[in-house]
Amino acid sequence: MAKKTIRDLNLKDQRVFLRVDFNVPLENGTIGDDTRIQASLPTIRYALDAGAAVVVLASHLGRPKGKPNPEMSLRPVATRTGELLGRDVSLAEDCVGAAAEQAVARATDGGVVLLENLRFHPEEEKDDEDFARKLASLADVYVNDAFGAAHRAHASVHAIVRLMLPDAGAGLLMETELQYLGEAVGSPARPYVAVLGGAKVSDKIDLIENLIPRLDRLLVGGAMAYTFFKAQGKPVGKSLVEDDKQPEARDIIARAKASGLTLLLPVDHVVAPKIEAGVQTETLGIDDPRIGDRMGLDIGPRTAKVFADALHDASTVVWNGPMGVFEIDAFAQGTIAVAKAVADVKGTTIIGGGDSIAAVKKAGVADRITHISTGGGASLEFLGGRTLPGVAVLPEK
Repeated sequence: MAKKTIRDLNLKDQRVFLRVDFNVPLENGTIGDDTRIQASLPTIRYALDAGAAVVVLASHLGRPKGKPNPEMSLRPVATRTGELLGRDVSLAEDCVGAAAEQAVARATDGGVVLLENLRFHPEEEKDDEDFARKLASLADVYVNDAFGAAHRAHASVHAIVRLMLPDAGAGLLMETELQYLGEAVGSPARPYVAVLGGAKVSDKIDLIENLIPRLDRLLVGGAMAYTFFKAQGKPVGKSLVEDDKQPEARDIIARAKASGLTLLLPVDHVVAPKIEAGVQTETLGIDDPRIGDRMGLDIGPRTAKVFADALHDASTVVWNGPMGVFEIDAFAQGTIAVAKAVADVKGTTIIGGGDSIAAVKKAGVADRITHISTGGGASLEFLGGRTLPGVAVLPEK
């Protein structure tokens, strides 16, 4: 069943509580990347165009550990949101209590208020119902557009919804996330290919186990591949290995074989003595013992070609995690090659996770990806078959 969305709600003359994910990179009061703010602009504009009396935006930022921290104030975010919307966005000095109530009351028809950082209160992460009730008192209608926070059972995405039913639904960004990720889990067009990278197998075990019966091909790169290699007795040098996950790696290899899934691991890699720009690198075959005490830091050109060939005729692609330490140019070529191969796919392409998003931007192909998920952890859990508390609590259409 599809979830009720903002389009199903009566917003005219209503105060709309809009949970957004404005957890942007912030340093010395400067926003490093406003992608997450831009992603929710269509939902904010929809609410304003539908005649909302006030749009009350709520978000967390960073990990202030349940107490106010000026370095994690949403003030710069309010300013940037106002610039992008072309209208004033006022910041309430708190997210609950008199300061929040007065800020909402002061907002004229069609006003936009951003509440101060939800995580300045420990009750937010505890899913506290009294805290949720204080948030709910600020509005008449609830909309969740924060897919990136949907895997957390926190007060502003979970407890508050029960208090505001039936006047609750998903925002436009949340709706898009559920549509694309839902299709990938439920009824993907085939061939269905997943590309997984990043540092740790442990972060992706649930995802891999849920995908094995659904996939046609699984491509594994990045540091997580070395746990598979060590499990197979291959030389890994000083590459990152999760020794305690070798049994799981062997099990995944066996399950893939038993189910007829094509599991592709790198056939060559770029090795170096340390993770540092300017160090001497060498490209070796995966079985080559000359890795010595060096570490594998990127897939090699032969692997990039094997992976590109495996993606060529795909109808659905999910990619999470880079193929190497792509922040350093010497170890970025494999990730960039995969990014371009994914962008060339004629079918639906879905990318999740901050590193993968940064990779397609570095490769200059972000505009050729069907859907870039705003929630790295949430998309992993969703594709891994887990129920997201912030999604489950939303009413069905």
